[in-house]
Amino acid sequence: MAKLALLFIFCVVVAAALPVFSSNGQGAEDLEKWFRGKGQNTEKLTKLHFYYHDLRGKTSVLVAQQQNSSPKSPKFFGMTSIMDDPLTAGPEFKSKLVGRVQGLFSSSAINEPSHLLCVMNFVFTDDKYNGSTLTVVGYNPTLQKHRELPVVGGTGVFRLARGVAQLKFFYFDVPGGNATVEYNVIVQHY
Repeated sequence: MAKLALLFIFCVVVAAALPVFSSNGQGAEDLEKWFRGKGQNTEKLTKLHFYYHDLRGKTSVLVAQQQNSSPKSPKFFGMTSIMDDPLTAGPEFKSKLVGRVQGLFSSSAINEPSHLLCVMNFVFTDDKYNGSTLTVVGYNPTLQKHRELPVVGGTGVFRLARGVAQLKFFYFDVPGGNATVEYNVIVQHY
């Protein structure tokens, strides 16, 4: 159990730090120059709309759960999955790929198995956002129709991003654990 706890802590730290290590081809001097000139730049407002497809056992895998949990008597508290899900322009799985969502989600409420802690990096691979990331970390009460998660940072085009991601299920297969989630994101960035 101690090994699983250490793995979980390692995954949280790595997932939260990934945008820091994301490369956009700039060296330290270029980055410092950008920060010095930031006061001359005005903030931009960007709205994004996309879908992510979470497929249990394929694009997300269970990495931790309580020791006394079983299929006949599941214990959801602490259940943690790692994901690398496709982001698409439309709700169909074969829609245009615009990036990946990489991170983890964990059942973080003892009495509410549908309340998740989400740590996610949206890694964009398409058009003008290619190579840029947004980081979303927060509380996700999955049974609510509309949910909000904070955007706490970003890289590339979204450097110093902050904002809100609104999400709702487009499709949810409860027994299979597969889901398509619609995202509307509004961020301010430089």
